[in-house]
Amino acid sequence: MPPPAPPKTDFSWPVRVYWEDTDAGGIVFYANYLKFFERSRTEWLRSLGIEQQRLKDSSGGIFVVLETSIRYHRPARLDDELIVTASIVETGRASMIIKQQALLKTEQPSTQCTTLLCEGTIRIGWVRAATLQPMRMPASLLDSLKT
Repeated sequence: MPPPAPPKTDFSWPVRVYWEDTDAGGIVFYANYLKFFERSRTEWLRSLGIEQQRLKDSSGGIFVVLETSIRYHRPARLDDELIVTASIVETGRASMIIKQQALLKTEQPSTQCTTLLCEGTIRIGWVRAATLQPMRMPASLLDSLKT
């Protein structure tokens, strides 16, 4: 029997581009998109009632990034307002794949238009915090991720 399909709803989190995010030309430094993605994933987990420190304390496990694949389409610039999304593509017993996008939010009176700046997939593993050895995610965590 195949595992149930993951939720398709995207979570989105607003991010403003600050000086510290840019290079000398005022363009977002490429590695900072990974930071934006991390913030969005963390806030997505919080929106599901998952607080990572409490989860570590109660289960002994933590999330770690195992793999990333990023594609850059257009640059973000100083003071831009971004929308950074996160959605589950696949969930296993000890890892999950999350699709993420950074979108440029454009202000228009009648519609919320966005431009795709960067997109990627992030494989997240669940490991024992003390040893960093893979372990199965707790059933309660898996249940929370399916909501």
